[in-house]
Amino acid sequence: MRFFTCGVLLLALTATGGDAQIDVCGKAALNTKAESRIVGGQAATAGSWPWQARLLIPVTGGTALCGGSLINSQWILSAAHCFSSTSTTGVVVNLGETQINNSPNSVSRSVSQIIVHPNYNSQSQDNDVSLLKLSSSVTFNDYISPVCLAAAGSDFPGGTTAWVTGFGTLSFQGSASSTLQEVSVPIVSNTQCSASYGSITNNMICAGLTDGGKDSCQGDSGGPLVSKNDTRWVQAGVVSFGEGCAQANFPGVYARVSQYQSWISSQVDGTQPGFITFVSSSSISAAHFISMTVLPVVFSVFILF
Repeated sequence: MRFFTCGVLLLALTATGGDAQIDVCGKAALNTKAESRIVGGQAATAGSWPWQARLLIPVTGGTALCGGSLINSQWILSAAHCFSSTSTTGVVVNLGETQINNSPNSVSRSVSQIIVHPNYNSQSQDNDVSLLKLSSSVTFNDYISPVCLAAAGSDFPGGTTAWVTGFGTLSFQGSASSTLQEVSVPIVSNTQCSASYGSITNNMICAGLTDGGKDSCQGDSGGPLVSKNDTRWVQAGVVSFGEGCAQANFPGVYARVSQYQSWISSQVDGTQPGFITFVSSSSISAAHFISMTVLPVVFSVFILF
């Protein structure tokens, strides 16, 4: 097992007063995708996924690679299994990258705090989420901006189109990519996913093709799985684990972001992330409408060296 490490939508915008990130999150001005290497993917163009983070984490004998997503100007959402400790020494977060060491719009930050979900289980990979606070905030532009997060109650039924991105390996135990990779994969229901793994919890969401061939892989851990409504990208999952990479009948497994709205909100200081309740058209009644309301806001491990 590896640890990596369309229709009308009902949309509810969740904010805390006037301080939430909802006005800017999930907008990728340079992303032209309307539908459908990671494995089986393609190189992303500059600015396509402005929330993508590349994490470099010191470990015994080298440096581990993980992904993450920018959720406000100073916080990154990633996977718990990326961190064997919460020491911030030497941890570096890179943002605005498309090509490693050749992205003029990129910035790097050290980390002042790492928070691993208190209920993370390294055996089952349940609650595989973590938060990183950057040493200083970043300025938003076309190449660096936050993603919206799926709010509690969000629904991503089987077949929903999603995208996963990262700088991880292009094949199982293969070489890492020097360019940001992207691939489109459909959401797989938890019932179907459990038939493959047998232990998929409500805190997990799965995505992949029955025939395999497209997937996240080692080094993509902690990165975002996103789906788009008509105007915004919403993060549904955090890259967590899988059986190999892109194997038939074994979709990738992700931490289900909507399960962690309360926890994320309670940990993040400053401007709150933008939470959006994502509901597919198949779950909407015959009225079919878009509703926007403001509500109180009451991710064995393989790592790449």
